[in-house]
Amino acid sequence: MKRLAFIGECMIELRDAGGGAMHRTFGGDTLNSAVYAARCLNGMDATVEYVTILGDDPFSSEMLAAWREEGIGTEFVTRQPGALPGLYAIRTDSSGERSFHYWRSESPARALLADAGAPALSDALVAFDLVFFSGITLAIMREAGRERLFETLARIRARGGTVAFDSNYRPRLWPDEDTARREITRGAAAATLILSSFDDERMLFGDTSAEKSAERLHALGAEEIVIKNGAEACLVSLTGDTKVDVGSGQWRVTPPVVAHPVDTTAAGDSFNAAYLADRLMGARAEAAAAQVIQQRGAIVNAP
Repeated sequence: MKRLAFIGECMIELRDAGGGAMHRTFGGDTLNSAVYAARCLNGMDATVEYVTILGDDPFSSEMLAAWREEGIGTEFVTRQPGALPGLYAIRTDSSGERSFHYWRSESPARALLADAGAPALSDALVAFDLVFFSGITLAIMREAGRERLFETLARIRARGGTVAFDSNYRPRLWPDEDTARREITRGAAAATLILSSFDDERMLFGDTSAEKSAERLHALGAEEIVIKNGAEACLVSLTGDTKVDVGSGQWRVTPPVVAHPVDTTAAGDSFNAAYLADRLMGARAEAAAAQVIQQRGAIVNAP
């Protein structure tokens, strides 16, 4: 039995339904990946757990019920009395590109690995086969929680587990670019497998090509790197140290063509999930992102 843990924040999602109406659901980068991973791994010898902190409000209860229905474990979800989850609204343009507006400054997930249950949670995470986190996870966490997370990830690597990371750089979540660059570099250095995007790497580090990004990230210690590039071909780069039995080297993978994307929300998150499911269990789900961007919202109906 393979055990996967996804760490981060889930928020209430409001999506413009036209005419001033809003459609309410939920989402968040690592939560989206957890949902799609659970779908890809359905029927396989694997479990998916989500790790976060929610409030004790009805919206948080709805989230938990929905995750359980998706087959996601909630053993490591803490509920903070009196707290409310963060909220974001999505607007999309005519080409399906989205923009986000957030209300999350008081989100209980900011206390991840910094509350009273942090030592026990850290010990539990070390036993997982794969732990996934993102630059957004790092951005929302308090300094004490972030330090404990890095300590935990080092223990996971030491025992041979997989640490997967998506830089997912969101400038508005960081106090300044230097802090973001430092902490996201630490996140990449903690990982064995990196699923990033060229836009992030170019914006934050000034990389001129996906190959340059892969070279820099390998130098930090990552064995396996995927650089996503929107609708363009992504770069896969493996060293000889990777556990994946496909050799080493670099190659390009072209995603399926979607003529008229409706909403690109969670395209990268669903790609991450499908890639991890494929690598860990051989679940074939190459077209996950292509399916997601043809529906609205972060969590779409299962095909």
